[in-house]
Amino acid sequence: MSVCFEVRPPYTGDGVPEQDARRVGMARKLTAARLRYCGLEALVDDATLIVSELVTNALQHGDGGQITMTMTVQAGVLRLAVHGETPGRPVARSAPDDAECGRGLFLVDCLAAAHGGTWGTDHNGATTWCTLAVDGRA
Repeated sequence: MSVCFEVRPPYTGDGVPEQDARRVGMARKLTAARLRYCGLEALVDDATLIVSELVTNALQHGDGGQITMTMTVQAGVLRLAVHGETPGRPVARSAPDDAECGRGLFLVDCLAAAHGGTWGTDHNGATTWCTLAVDGRA
């Protein structure tokens, strides 16, 4: 499954436009529906959180006009990917205890590891992906 949507690049000092922020919820709903359709209900909570974080990162840090989310299940592995058109190297970091943001990729890393998977980026960093084992073995 692949879904593509247009977004308005954020301008300096602006937050993510509300219309674009709603794309995160849309991506979560599509992910949950597809996983249920594939009989993978056990992955819904963690996969939707991962998708939420990846789409949010693409919205907050991208300057392109389009985001593409892809989900595939093949050979016992669920692969979630978000392409945001902006090259770069996202990094999981430790946020201060009182920080309200900055933990997204740390969460993605923890959830992927808990499901026997991993995360990373493509060669130029425009696509961030995550894998989870679908059989529950870590």
